[in-house]
Amino acid sequence: MIRDISVLAASSLPAMSSKIPGQSAASSLTEPDTAQTHFRSVSIYGVKISYREAGPPDAPAVLLLHGFPASSHMFRDLIPRLADRYHVVAPDYPGCGYSDSPERAAFAYTFDNYAGLIRKFTERVGLDRYALYVMDYGAPVGFRLATDAPDKVSALIVQNGNAYAEGMTDLWDPIRTYWNTGSNADRESLRWQTSLKATQWQYTDGVKDVSLVSPDAWTLDQALLDRPGNQEIQLDLIYDYRTNPPLYPKWQAYFRERQPPTLVVWGQNDKIFVSAGAAPYVRDNPKAVIHMLDTGHFALETHGRQIAGLIHDFLDHNVASVGPVSRQRPIK
Repeated sequence: MIRDISVLAASSLPAMSSKIPGQSAASSLTEPDTAQTHFRSVSIYGVKISYREAGPPDAPAVLLLHGFPASSHMFRDLIPRLADRYHVVAPDYPGCGYSDSPERAAFAYTFDNYAGLIRKFTERVGLDRYALYVMDYGAPVGFRLATDAPDKVSALIVQNGNAYAEGMTDLWDPIRTYWNTGSNADRESLRWQTSLKATQWQYTDGVKDVSLVSPDAWTLDQALLDRPGNQEIQLDLIYDYRTNPPLYPKWQAYFRERQPPTLVVWGQNDKIFVSAGAAPYVRDNPKAVIHMLDTGHFALETHGRQIAGLIHDFLDHNVASVGPVSRQRPIK
């Protein structure tokens, strides 16, 4: 006969104190957990921008900018690992994550528009100066921010975020064809890139141990991609990516002239932005530090702890010594 589980558990476990040595019961209940992630939103030009936030609001700030087909969810494990010392903020772009997806007739899905919205977003949430973590689509958004207002950027963390022709191989040829023609036929030939097969491939290709990659990642991404009208949004963005390579010389001049502290962490098996795109960062900024990781495009999925450690060492050396650089402002 099975006894009541609560009675069984109580009778079989030794008595344990809920107090932490050196901490009063009152303080353990009232002290906030600054590493805990908050899920917030703010309206920018009438568009709801959802974001994740953690860490002391007066600590040096880190702005995390996600890639395709992801959202701030890709930073779900990194955020608490950085939030012990840093004020970490990760927004979702319009059409991604839990941000609004305005109708395409009313909102142009371009990287210029994304950068403008994120620039205003940083002002609204009180990020006066911040380190930038850019990945995939986050690179053209973040590098626009950095070149437009270089004094606001304290450091760069680049994870499979491209700024050089070397990083884009013949895998991009069908996309380049669409850039050149803008035709419906070439657009339709790329629609498969919003499919479950393509999304899962982005997470698993180049990964030695796929069991380390949570299926939750590509399942959530795909659920959001499958929302009515979202495929068209993503195809608009793929077409607008043509505006980024012409800006590479401007971004490279920023690296050379400003030489921001730069950490490059790159999944070296990535076929989207290949490993050859990492080395040129040092060519333009000899102070940049590069770490090549034996993984694929979404390197945080398999090497998150290692990347967090590299970021901590990098920011502690280059950013933390300047003191608090962000302040929290009321959001209306």
